[in-house]
Parts: sequence; structure tokens; C-alpha cells
Amino acid sequence: MSNKEGILIVISGFSGAGKGTLMKRLLSDYDEFALSISMTSRGMREGEENGREYFFVTREEFEQAIEEDKLLEHAEYCGNYYGTPKAYVEDKLKEGKNVILEIEVQGAMQIRKKFPRALLLYVTPPSIAELERRLKARGTETDEVIARRLAQAKNEVNYIHDYDYLVINDNLDECVKEMYGITCASVFEIKRQNEMISELKTELAELKF
Repeated sequence: MSNKEGILIVISGFSGAGKGTLMKRLLSDYDEFALSISMTSRGMREGEENGREYFFVTREEFEQAIEEDKLLEHAEYCGNYYGTPKAYVEDKLKEGKNVILEIEVQGAMQIRKKFPRALLLYVTPPSIAELERRLKARGTETDEVIARRLAQAKNEVNYIHDYDYLVINDNLDECVKEMYGITCASVFEIKRQNEMISELKTELAELKF
């Protein structure tokens, strides 16, 4: 797939839907994808590297970035800020990379307002019964945590209509191909073809009848 500018792909979905696995496969299977790196005010943990896991900044630097509108979205969680740097994403898009951003629904709605051309995908298993089975199969969470994640899903389902595509993660290989196909097709959406449309209008205006 070739395009002058890449596409910002926002991926959200129920906890346990397999978003992380899908993103890793897209990045490994197709060269034109890149992962967005978030900015955070939390401290760097052992083994982490600035510019790899996150861009690590002070709380004051993060708040300055908010004031200067340098973030596509941001949120505060457990006393620390997390957000998506606008400049990093825009640079990757200019390189022709399709930038993948995994984010919760509130952040996705912020992206929609600031970056209308973003492609929003919502990932779900084929059923809630399957979602519950996957959460339990992890073997890492208590029944209380699983119940909380299912309650969160009950709230998130109301946002799905605000996304562009619903991606059903039933078979991993097929789902990865479908997500790639969606990205390829979205290149031709009218909202991404303003330059071409302007050229057509100019050429038509110059015609002499």
C-alpha cells in the first residue's frame, strides 16, 4: 500500500479483546506501520528507555505541553499524566508510516476532535461470553477484577457507534488481514482526498466550453 501521507489508526476495544496481539502482528507483518509512543510524567522504571516505552517528562513539562496544544489527547491516571505527542505522530505520518495508537474510548474521542482524519477501529471478540472466557483464561486476574472489566465493557459499548469500523477478533490471522485491508481502503475515503478533489476542481474550472 502506498500513500503520500500515512494514516493515524486509533485502536480501542474491550479489555481482553486482543488489541495488543493484533498491534504486534500488524507491526511485524507490514513495514508501513509504526507504533505511537506516548508521553508520561511518571518516573522511568528499571529497564525502560526514554523514547522507547515512553517519552518521560516532568509534571511541569507535561502541563506546559497541554497549554501549548502539543498533545493529540491526554489523561491523568493514578496521579500521573499520559498523552500522545502531536509532533511525533505528525512526523511519522509525513514519512508515510501508518501510526498505530492504542487508547481508551475517551482519548479516542479527543483524537477525533483534534485529528478528524484519524481511522478509529474498535476491537471486540465475537461475543461477551467469549470475552469473559478470555479474561478468565489469562489466569492473572481475580474474579473482582474480571467483573470490573466487564462492567467497563458495559459502558464502553455505548461509544462503538463513534468509531469507523468494528473489528471482530475471532481468528487472529484473518483479523490482522482485515485490519490491513481496512487501512488500505481508507486511503480512498473522501476526507483523505481533498488534494485530489481540489486538483479536479481546478482542471474543470480551466476548461473552455
